[in-house]
Amino acid sequence: MTKKKTQTEELSYEAALSEITDILQKLESGHIHFDALEADIDRAQFLLEYCQQKLGILQTKLQEKGEG
Repeated sequence: MTKKKTQTEELSYEAALSEITDILQKLESGHIHFDALEADIDRAQFLLEYCQQKLGILQTKLQEKGEG
């Protein structure tokens, strides 16, 4: 597995979404080590917040363009 990116400037929305999907698949399949569970949940929460922030920025830009 490749090293997980910790800095958001290196992370695209698509990469974050893909990583969230991978984590969810591990959780749903039960193929996750108990010791890694907390770290994976924390990472998924971080990624979800990152994606929400990116979507919020895009929404603001679209609204600004609609008003301009």
